[in-house]
Amino acid sequence: MPNLLVRDVPERVMAALKRRAADHHRSLQQEMLEILEEVAEETSPQTAADRARIIRQRLAGQYGTFPDSTPLIRADRER
Repeated sequence: MPNLLVRDVPERVMAALKRRAADHHRSLQQEMLEILEEVAEETSPQTAADRARIIRQRLAGQYGTFPDSTPLIRADRER
């Protein structure tokens, strides 16, 4: 299997990747491979709406569904 070397990774990016790996209970190498596989398997560019839908689905799977905040925002604006 080929190897990949990435040089000059900013400290903030490295810290974020390490946190993400820890959150997923993976090594940094496993997390990077997961990210690369996910991106490589994307067949078409996604719109912001597509990404938001995917994130909502992922969060719903972890935390359940979230109520629509529209009525709360309208009530707050009318105060």
